[in-house]
Amino acid sequence: METITIKTSTHDYDVSIGKGLRFQLKTFIPNTHSHVYIISDSNVAPLYLDDVINHLSSTYKVSYTIVPAGEGSKNSRLYFDVMTELIDSGLDRHGLIIALGGGMIGDLAGFVAATYMRGVDFLQMPTTILAHDSSVGGKVAINHPAGKNLIGAFYPPVAVVYDVDTLHTIPFTEIRSGYAEIAKHSMIHHPPFWNTIQSVQLGEQLNDEALMRDLLQGIRVKANIVELDEKESNIRQFLNFGHTLGHALEAELGYGVLTHGEAVAIGMLFALEVSEKTFQVDLPRTAFFQWLERNNYPLSLPKITTQTLINRMKRDKKSKNDTVTMVLLEELGKPVMVDMDEPRLSQWLDEFMRKMVIR
Repeated sequence: METITIKTSTHDYDVSIGKGLRFQLKTFIPNTHSHVYIISDSNVAPLYLDDVINHLSSTYKVSYTIVPAGEGSKNSRLYFDVMTELIDSGLDRHGLIIALGGGMIGDLAGFVAATYMRGVDFLQMPTTILAHDSSVGGKVAINHPAGKNLIGAFYPPVAVVYDVDTLHTIPFTEIRSGYAEIAKHSMIHHPPFWNTIQSVQLGEQLNDEALMRDLLQGIRVKANIVELDEKESNIRQFLNFGHTLGHALEAELGYGVLTHGEAVAIGMLFALEVSEKTFQVDLPRTAFFQWLERNNYPLSLPKITTQTLINRMKRDKKSKNDTVTMVLLEELGKPVMVDMDEPRLSQWLDEFMRKMVIR
């Protein structure tokens, strides 16, 4: 087992990564809790919920709820329904919420924990590669039809317990989605580790040694940035590389049409292109495109007007004063925040989307 400690303004917490950790979960739960409430989804629950319940039920009162899988469940109606179930279960302020699932469950359960009775403890049990990013750093949220994660909070978990055995049951689309975020970390970090990721060939069977290596490196990048900027006032925004267009595509196409990582991958392609044009530099844009092609990422989009996407991008949390702000790269491993000139951005986005539109 590997452990990385995350330091926050409220409390430190450990990210523990290893095999079979769902059968050791009691060792990660503070002794102050007597009632545990598990929130999971319809894909993960049939695989791992019984393991967790059976392990915990001899020590704790255990309740649970199962929400439909997919990004569409991160909405206000489901959030309110889960709150009602928590009240009905009798969970008090000394209870613990466990998020058993991928990034959607972590965001939803974390936002529930942050707001239930003004805040109860929660523990992240990520079951996807993508969640190596979302489970670390304490950002929790639900979506609004106008944009992704517009309703949320900064609320760190008491622990992150990452059982890598659960990654062997995720579909290839989720493997692909998660590795897009690892690729993001590899490009914004100094020194970059893009060359390591570039050589990764994704497939249905994961290489445990390579996976642990890449997960740990991605989490270390996230941890280092989060510790320096917990509330996303400056450098934490670098973690949004590729997300300005990626989030706009997710919201415009409908949550779940593209996975989060697939949308971010396209957003990274655009951000690399804009970076090259803005700073007159050579970046691994072609190599990244070839890596995405080789690993069967979706690289075609339906026709969307440029202005529609720009309007979405203006609602991004980084943007201010009706100006789109993007994370760009001055060079590999050197991200910067740039307020974009709208006419120039519109021209570049129009050219990019023409290349991506389904023919």
